[in-house]
Amino acid sequence: MIPSEILKNVKNIHIRTRRVVSEIFSGQYHSVFKGCGIEFDEVRAYQPGDDVRLIDWNVTARTGFPHIKKFVEEREQTLMLILDASGSGEFGSIQRNKREYVAELGAVLAFSAIKNQDKVGLIIFTDQVERYIPPKKGKKHVLRVIREILYFQPCQKGTNIQAALRFLMSIIKRHAVCFLISDFFASGYEKDLKIARRRHDMIAVSVTDPRECEIHPVGIIKLRDIESENIVFVDTYDPEVLRHYRENSLSQTEKRNALFKMHKIDHIEIRTDHGYIRPLKKFFAMRERRK
Repeated sequence: MIPSEILKNVKNIHIRTRRVVSEIFSGQYHSVFKGCGIEFDEVRAYQPGDDVRLIDWNVTARTGFPHIKKFVEEREQTLMLILDASGSGEFGSIQRNKREYVAELGAVLAFSAIKNQDKVGLIIFTDQVERYIPPKKGKKHVLRVIREILYFQPCQKGTNIQAALRFLMSIIKRHAVCFLISDFFASGYEKDLKIARRRHDMIAVSVTDPRECEIHPVGIIKLRDIESENIVFVDTYDPEVLRHYRENSLSQTEKRNALFKMHKIDHIEIRTDHGYIRPLKKFFAMRERRK
């Protein structure tokens, strides 16, 4: 039995994201993420101008009139949400933490997929894969996915993107559209990202809180690493401390972006204080221009 409070929160996310999906992303999603092949549709009578290579000789011999095979685009896609549930997702300096933000973002992508009759699957990882929901269609299934994103309680706090990518490659054999959503506070996944990119349409979505980029001078503060539990005291009145903090954050960002660029991974940068609608619109517009 699902607690009423959980059902209420899942419904609230559905309401908040419904307009965004209907008015902004569903059409663009359909245009950008097309099927990866063609499939047989029907046999029809030959018409002048048809490609003679498509003639179905068995039907032609049986009817005494030339017929051709008609093919259509294989529209159905599989959308995989690969979500980082490590301890750093609990951080938030504004109204919501990064994990809550990721849940709403995942809802927008998932509802866009089912609106186009695509399957949606979910992988939740920390320093190991902790939950897998196989791809399926339907609103009921997507609501279950959103519920898992919101209320799944991970056993670990670390981050292992490599493990998530290897699990993806072992379980999803056919081409899929994969959104890897994380703050990317990890390393050692570069080779596996390159391999996954060869089979799947990999899109990296980085979610960042503004205080992870810069802190303001407010005196001595205590900082705790949620994943390692390490605690340090920082004097934010010291300009050298602030400079080092900014430069370290910028260095990590540049290194991450260079990795995505090198392996031709599309990247959506999202900050929790700026909203996700504009970055997603920019991404879909870029994909449409590329076609």
